[in-house]
Order: sequence, then C-alpha cells, then structure tokens
Amino acid sequence: MLNKIFNDFHEAGTDEAGRGCLAGPVTAAAVILPKKFENEILNDSKQLSETKRNVLRPYIEELAIGFGVAHVYPEKIDELNILNASILAMHSALDQIKNPPRFIIVDGNRFKPYHGIPYECIVKGDSKYMSIAAASVLAKTHRDAYMEKIHLEYPMYNWKRNKGYPTKEHREAIRKYGITKYHRKSFKQLPEQLRLDI
Repeated sequence: MLNKIFNDFHEAGTDEAGRGCLAGPVTAAAVILPKKFENEILNDSKQLSETKRNVLRPYIEELAIGFGVAHVYPEKIDELNILNASILAMHSALDQIKNPPRFIIVDGNRFKPYHGIPYECIVKGDSKYMSIAAASVLAKTHRDAYMEKIHLEYPMYNWKRNKGYPTKEHREAIRKYGITKYHRKSFKQLPEQLRLDI
C-alpha cells in the first residue's frame, strides 16, 4: 500500500509523463492531497490500466487541495534537453497551485530548486507516495488526451495507440512519412537516422 505522506509538512507530489517519447510534449503534474486521502486503486500510473487511470483523474482533481498540469512542447524540449524540459514542466505545474506547498516530493533523482521550497527526490516515488502517484496519473491522462487529439491531425503515426513512444509501428511511420511538427528533432527517431535526410 502507498504511504500517505512523506512528512508532516503541507506537501506537493510531482511527476512527469512522456519523457521517453519521440513525439508530443513532456507533461508534468503537481498534486497536494488531503492528509486523510485514501484510495485503494491509486498507484504508479504505469501499473494501472487506462480505464483505472481515467476513473482516477476526476476523483483526484475533485478531492485534491490543489493541483496543476503543464505541457512542455517539442520545440522547447529540443532547446533545453529532455531533463531540463521535464523539470520546467514540473515547475510550471507547481505554479498553478494557488496555495504553494511547504514541501515538494519529486519522482526520480533530479530536480531544481523551486522558489526556495524544500524538496526531496525519491526514486520510484510514484510507487511509494500517494501524492506522487496522483501526479503520475494526472500527467499521464492529460498527456494521453493531448496525443489522442493530435492523432486526428496525423493518424498515420497512430499516436492514439502508441502516445508518441518509440514503438516499431511509430518508427515505421517515421521511416515512411518523415517527421512532423510534433516530433522532437533532438531525439534519435530511427536507428539509421544519420543516413536519412529527415
């Protein structure tokens, strides 16, 4: 079972989705949950079915003390690199919370100071703490919804299904059609990319 809180401070959990994708934004969420918040289903979003994530999203958004979700798009990812873009997305998500947290817990091992608020990086934090797990669900569901929307513009890449991840199908579509404005140009799109004029 997930731990409820990291410590006694008014804390926000933050996580991102889409870091390893070839297309689309990296998306982060930040969530402050009530101390008495309980949910038996909530876990790291990667451990949940799409149906369960979509059920949890409105539940988290309704009961959270505060939350924010932010996209950082491919052009910015290419400019900053994916690590800095992920941290920017987390900071932007935190910006949306009206009453700032007194402590931040971050999934993973890298973060940058945010307005002087103390923070702790926790490897696999989305499988340990409820607020990080909640952030992982919001980041994943909001990003998936965005990818399904842009799928309508470029259905040949099947982003509705692969969400921009480097599946065999996605790479085959890049090989056939080239890249779009939604692809990250700083990422190695194909194993033989250096020999392709894309």
